[in-house]
Amino acid sequence: MKDLLAVIKARAQEMAGELIALRRDFHQHPELSHQEERTARVVADYLRDLGLKVGTGIAGHGVVADLTGAHPGRTVAYRADMDALPLQEKVQVPWRSQVEGVMHACGHDFHLSIALAAAKLLSGLKDRLAGRCRFIFQPAEESPVPDGESGARAMAQAGVLEEEPPVAAILALHVAPNLAAGHLRYGSEVVMAGADRITLTITGKSAHGATPHRGVDPILVSAQVLNHIQAFLAQQLDPRAAKVLTFGEISGGNRFNILADQVTLTGSLRYLQENSRTELLQGLRRLLAGLSQATGAQIELSAGPTYPILKNDPQLSRQAVQILETLFVPQRLKPFRPAMGSEDFAFFAARVPAFYFFLGVRPPGSRGGQDLHSPEFNPDEAALPWGLTAAAGLLAALSETGE
Repeated sequence: MKDLLAVIKARAQEMAGELIALRRDFHQHPELSHQEERTARVVADYLRDLGLKVGTGIAGHGVVADLTGAHPGRTVAYRADMDALPLQEKVQVPWRSQVEGVMHACGHDFHLSIALAAAKLLSGLKDRLAGRCRFIFQPAEESPVPDGESGARAMAQAGVLEEEPPVAAILALHVAPNLAAGHLRYGSEVVMAGADRITLTITGKSAHGATPHRGVDPILVSAQVLNHIQAFLAQQLDPRAAKVLTFGEISGGNRFNILADQVTLTGSLRYLQENSRTELLQGLRRLLAGLSQATGAQIELSAGPTYPILKNDPQLSRQAVQILETLFVPQRLKPFRPAMGSEDFAFFAARVPAFYFFLGVRPPGSRGGQDLHSPEFNPDEAALPWGLTAAAGLLAALSETGE
């Protein structure tokens, strides 16, 4: 296996030019969640040109292709997400987005290019491969469940993991803008937080702005609610249990001199343990019931899960890290603590053993890189061959690890 991994590592570097070309094409033609028509077509055509059997139209615009090795083994899947974000790009490069108001600001153009290149690289080595590599190109990763079906959940429900032969393990990587280009980070159990969408509806009583005592002001109550929630988070929950509650939207009222009748706040709750979620929601409901009685406003809380906690399988993680240690020098490979972001890859990881890891894309000379979901996101393309090395190497080695 070490000889095969050495070949994969060398060929991945040789494919740098093709990786960049693929990435720039996807970057110039981004498509939003549930709209990935061109992207899916380009992906399917590329895979067919490799001689792979390709399935399309899965859970919308999903694409699946299998590469069968010459030797017995197990089926290992690799996921790449395809959708972009509703952002106007600010990066001034020749390959900037050609679609007004849409941009690959989360690195899915990197993910796509690495997965396609892995299919090509391994297709050239299939006489040395064992088992089967299943490439899953997923739509709608960026679309939360309340706003539209998650691509990973929909593809899992469509049976892409159970199709014969069933998937024994699944892999995916995500770019990391705060990590040096070509470096990898991994976790062995909890990797990313679970997330809920939280909505607070505060209903008061409308009145003229000159006579607020005749009404119940939900804007004033919302300010009190936010302050009490912060105190609750800081002093009434175990600080050793990671959790984050933030509100990103607030709306209410329609005239400057009339008390609003209702205010709505929408935000996200993130947690690394299910019992943290339960404790926080129960405590919030008690807190809001008290505030409702004190202020005279009606305060309703609704919480709907968007993504489950993303957990790597410990045994698979140990195997994967051993493979990566063969491919990368120690300075490029290190463990990391769980992140409070969320990922719908968790829907795959809940069904089969999974290994999800991070590829550094921070440009040289950039101390912090640019944030994901930023119109200024500009990852270093020098990371692409290293992502390909990891993806192709893991697929080749883990498909041989079957019983």
